[in-house]
Amino acid sequence: MENIEEVKYKCPIEYTQKVVGGKWKSIILWHLYTEGTKRYGELKRYLTKISHKMLSQQLKELEADKLVYRKEYQQIPPKVEYSITDRGKTLIPILKLMHNWGEDNMDS
Repeated sequence: MENIEEVKYKCPIEYTQKVVGGKWKSIILWHLYTEGTKRYGELKRYLTKISHKMLSQQLKELEADKLVYRKEYQQIPPKVEYSITDRGKTLIPILKLMHNWGEDNMDS
């Protein structure tokens, strides 16, 4: 997995696409923002079409990019929760615009 800090981008849009691009990252961020802190299984229920491998990968990348915080509890059975970070919240205005555009254009 390539860390975004290791690559120098010339285009801000290219950088943003690297961080939140793909099918699932923006949706994961949206659910963590609108629904609050969630466990892995709860996120999986929201994202019914995502595979376990893809969800795990996307969460790891979002965590590496400091957009999602992963809290691991030392208990049995293991418990892990995910929440959106302050850095992740800076993307919410963009996601709100995407949400509104989708609402306005889904049925056209």
